[in-house]
Amino acid sequence: MKDFKNCKLCEWRCGVNRLEGETGICHVGLPEVAYTSLAYILKSYSITFLGCSFKCLYCNAYRISQYPDTGWIYRGYIEPEKMAREALDHLESPLAKNIGAYRLSFTGGEPTIHTPYLEELVEKIRRFRPSIEVGVATNGFSTMKTFKRILRIVDFINFEIKAFNDEIHRNLTGAPSEPVLRNAAYLAEKAPEKVRTFRTVVIPRITDREVPRIAEFLSEINEEIPYRLVGFRPNFVLYYHSGPSKGLMEDLVKECEKKGLKNVDYSGYYPLKAKDLDYYPKKLGCPLPRNCGECKFKDECKGILMEPWLFK
Repeated sequence: MKDFKNCKLCEWRCGVNRLEGETGICHVGLPEVAYTSLAYILKSYSITFLGCSFKCLYCNAYRISQYPDTGWIYRGYIEPEKMAREALDHLESPLAKNIGAYRLSFTGGEPTIHTPYLEELVEKIRRFRPSIEVGVATNGFSTMKTFKRILRIVDFINFEIKAFNDEIHRNLTGAPSEPVLRNAAYLAEKAPEKVRTFRTVVIPRITDREVPRIAEFLSEINEEIPYRLVGFRPNFVLYYHSGPSKGLMEDLVKECEKKGLKNVDYSGYYPLKAKDLDYYPKKLGCPLPRNCGECKFKDECKGILMEPWLFK
């Protein structure tokens, strides 16, 4: 953990002694866990870390990323050995087997600001399960040295490019775009097999104009790189900013394909016409009118895991 003593893990390179409680831009000392979960989408045991090197205006996890300033209280620091045992126990649980969870993933906040902790945790887990897959979701703002360390321990990366233009990136996140684009280029060129996806949140009138340029940037490196557009949901400072329509998302996919990318998709949009209330319980397979206490499906309710983007 010595690298926390003079922390220069992200591109802010604050140099603070996090072991002694000093904090830089991320406002966190020792790595702290917000919560853990068995993630249905990633089929993984997911560890969510507190703190972030960005201050995004649209963050949908700002209570986590801007910790401790938001006043929310979470799990806190957990010794790597204890966290490793917990992860392995949960991956052996009936629920993990039921949803097919078999790997480990890190998210946040921004997990790469805790890289030494991640390295120690992965090393301890792989003593017992050498072949376990490990993944990370990142904003890409680590130093190149830190990013190479992350690449050595993970099998897949979800890499978010929030904007291409530096001014837009700064105004949206509070940080410059150059380190992010540098690391994105390195990943796409040197380790494309570890890319689960690059992604950009589509914010109408803010990042929608950035998407084609990001697609062109990626296609010039590797036209096979997967790129996912994610529909913005009003949040945080942009709580009253509108989300994208389905038409906008589809048009942007086409623009990305015109730029040369072959593997582009999207998720999330705002329907132009509101649905009647009955539409949603029916999607869950609920008998109407709903009566949960006497429902024959009460022990296997789809509403527990079902979220809008999973509707079929």
